[in-house]
This record gives sequence, C-alpha cells and structure tokens, in this order.
Amino acid sequence: MTQRSPVLDRVTADAYRVPTPAPEGDGTLAWDSTTIIVTQVAAGPVTGLGWTYADASCVPLIEGKLAPVVTGRPLADVPGCWTAMQRAIRNLGRPGLVSCALSAIDIALWDAAARWLELPVSRLLGRVYERVALYGSGGFTTMPDDEFSLQLRQWVHEQDIPRVKIKIGESWGTEVERDLARIRLARQVVGEDADLYVDANGAYSVGQAARLLEPLRELGVTWFEEPVSSDDLDGLARLRSSGGPDIAAGEYGYDLPYFARMVPAVDCLQIDVTRCGGYTEWQRCAALAAAANREVSAHCAPNLSAHIAVATQNFRHIEWFADHDRIERHFFEGCLDPGGGTVTPSLSEPGHGLTFQPDAAAEYLA
Repeated sequence: MTQRSPVLDRVTADAYRVPTPAPEGDGTLAWDSTTIIVTQVAAGPVTGLGWTYADASCVPLIEGKLAPVVTGRPLADVPGCWTAMQRAIRNLGRPGLVSCALSAIDIALWDAAARWLELPVSRLLGRVYERVALYGSGGFTTMPDDEFSLQLRQWVHEQDIPRVKIKIGESWGTEVERDLARIRLARQVVGEDADLYVDANGAYSVGQAARLLEPLRELGVTWFEEPVSSDDLDGLARLRSSGGPDIAAGEYGYDLPYFARMVPAVDCLQIDVTRCGGYTEWQRCAALAAAANREVSAHCAPNLSAHIAVATQNFRHIEWFADHDRIERHFFEGCLDPGGGTVTPSLSEPGHGLTFQPDAAAEYLA
C-alpha cells in the first residue's frame, strides 16, 4: 500500500543581518553586512529548512504571498508546489527578490520531502558523484595585503584547498595596476601548483578586459569571472578564447530564459541555487548548459549548493565564499568541511543534513 504524503501546513521565514568582520568590497560594490533569510516548512511532524542571501523584504513575500500557495499541498509534490508558486508571482516579476523567496521555499520543500522519505536530498535529486570540487573565495579589494595573503595561505597551505579566487576590478576598473599587483601577490602566496581565479564583478570595459587576458595567462589565471557586466553578453562572448582564461558568469540569473541567453556567451555557467529558483530550477538550468556542452559552477551558499552539485552531471566546482561559510557554520549544525578541496554530502543523513540553531542566530534577527 502506497504511503500517503503529508500535507504542508506551515511556512515561516526570518531575516538575520550579520556584520562582516571588517568593511568588504569588490570591483563594483561595498558592504558591511550580509542578510540571510532562513525559511522553514512543516507538514505535520516533518520539517524542512532552506535559505537565501537577499534583503529582509523577502520575509513578507515568503509568508504573505508564497506560503498560502503551497500550504494544503502534498509534501511529496515539490515540482507541483514550485509550479504553483511560479504562476502565483506572475504580476510581481520573477527576477530579483521574488525568485530569491521562491528559491528558499523550494530548497526547504526538497529538504522536508527527503526527510519524510528518510533519504538524503542528493539521492532524491539523483546523485551522480560521491564528491565535488570547491574553491576558496574572498580576496576582497578592501583587504590590506597582509590579511589578503593570510586568507590565501590559510586556504591553500592550511586547508589544502588547491583553488582560490580573488576580487579585482577595484574602483570600477580604474586601478588596473593595483589589480595586477594583487594577482601577482596571490600567485606568490599560493604557489605555482594552485589554481588561481579572478572576479571583476563587471567592473571593466570590453577593451580593458581584453588587454588583461595576456597578463592573466602569464600569471596562470584560468578563470575570469564577470570581466564585463553580465548584461553584456556580446562582450562576454568576445572575451572567450582558446588560450583562456575561461570566461564565467551567471550568478545574477533568476529565471530560465536568463540562463538560455547566457549559455552561449560563457565557458562555464554559474548558478546560484538561492536565487535561480531553488533545486527545481537549478536542474533545468544545468540541462540547458549540458545541451550546449557547458559545465556549471555553484555560486555561493556552499552548504546548500553541495547537495545539488553531486546530483549534476556537468558540474565543475562550488564557490566556498568566505562570508557565507562563516554564517552557515555559525547558524547551522551539520556543515561540510571544505578541507582538501572537495566535499561529500552525507548519504546517511536525511534531507540536506543541516539543522538551524536559532539560539546562535537570535542576536542577528533583523
């Protein structure tokens, strides 16, 4: 006899604002805090956990607009819940905060459904790999050289992570010599064997970025993220070359059509599971990339990304972003250890194996 799925009866969300250790910045933005929206769903005794990194205005979107759409539905029908939410937000505009809110609920639904079935999320999604690669990400343009070097040294020489990424494009691309000096310093610190990536956050013009390609090759940089605005698809495509570095973008994708437009312009497509529409939409985005013979890379939210990463055939690596790693280790029990440069989500823990620690988060409630 088939077990009947429990019915969703509750969706809640809270926003937490977590200060950074010091003011941080990249090529086009500065910040001093990170806001995380923690979302929980319940179907009787079964609960699920998700989150997104966005603005606190996601909370009323989740509780006021999306929660009524999924409550009363069978927990097992996660894609059906997603479709209902997608239809309900038609007049709100899918890209942006609405998609972040949808993503948080979708992730929580997959977690709850997997817990109900007593399966890991990765197995419910269809696991492909035992483990996936990751890279340490930070290297903010605001960091003094000593702190910058220490962070790189910790990743590569203490945690044995053989891939790192730093921010360049300082002051909207007006400090190119400073950018190159920091890349040279990074290469000196991490050594010749580590993979070195750079992220300009869209700071350069196409001409500037093109002139940087040869110096980047000389310094062994193999990944050039958002050398120009991610809206400049023609510019991204013009910067791709057989000699590398790989051109990457996609982190600002909030719906499937965006990724369809982006795929031909990049060597590797970035997807943020907390923005794109959750695990449900991630699978469709990754399929678009696979059809074009492209790999995908997970943008941030590392402990959520790992579970969809091992279920994605054309997967390259996870961005183990310093800010999110710090928050997730503080807020959630069961976080993965990035040491060694790969992670293996548990096959013995149901759901994604993460448990929210409200007492630890309480002081940051927004």
